[in-house]
Amino acid sequence: MTKKILNQNDIINTEILNSYDLDGIFSNNPINRLKSEPTVEDKTLKLKKLKEKIQSIDDCKLKENGSKIVFADGNIESPIMIVGEGPGQKEDEQGKPFVGDAGILLNKMLNAINIKRKDIYITNVVNFRPPNNRKPEPIEITRYSSFLREHIAVIDPKILILMGSTAMESLFGSKIKISKERGNWKEIIINNKTYLVMITFHPAYLLRQADQKKYSWLDLKKIRAKIDEIGLNF
Repeated sequence: MTKKILNQNDIINTEILNSYDLDGIFSNNPINRLKSEPTVEDKTLKLKKLKEKIQSIDDCKLKENGSKIVFADGNIESPIMIVGEGPGQKEDEQGKPFVGDAGILLNKMLNAINIKRKDIYITNVVNFRPPNNRKPEPIEITRYSSFLREHIAVIDPKILILMGSTAMESLFGSKIKISKERGNWKEIIINNKTYLVMITFHPAYLLRQADQKKYSWLDLKKIRAKIDEIGLNF
């Protein structure tokens, strides 16, 4: 047996470690500092907590008007996330986003680029029905944008689609116009992560302005091309 000879530094380091009365095991193996991908259970728990946080909001005209929270619909593991404006009557009744006439058109739009609604994730900027189906006020958009950002961070999509000016304003502010910004790929940073964003018209707007559908079709084709480019399974 060969006796290991300790030098002065070994002796000093050993005495220091012993003085702390540590029970841990030290290893020369490298530490794995890479964060693992969140599991479905992780996302489900985070979404549950976020929903509870929104439900507990105080002094909110939207919450006072809506009969229930309209949180989200779809696949929480989807790489595509759509954000609309807010619930209408049908959405308020069923507790799901995009189930009225605008929802029917959305489904057709998705089908046109070979995407099934059940394979994506959908939410709105505000989660309660505005009185008289009005557009959310700037202060409401700002207040709910913090919830939306948290929502996006949890879902962590590869492509984020903002439908309508309210969705655009919630993340990019009110100084830009959707008529100029739609159809262009943008990026937004949330929690130190960059997300790829496409702004396009809201289906409800297209129901009122059918002549604008040709522009939405151009946007949809760009979305389909990007899906194929980055290799998403759709």
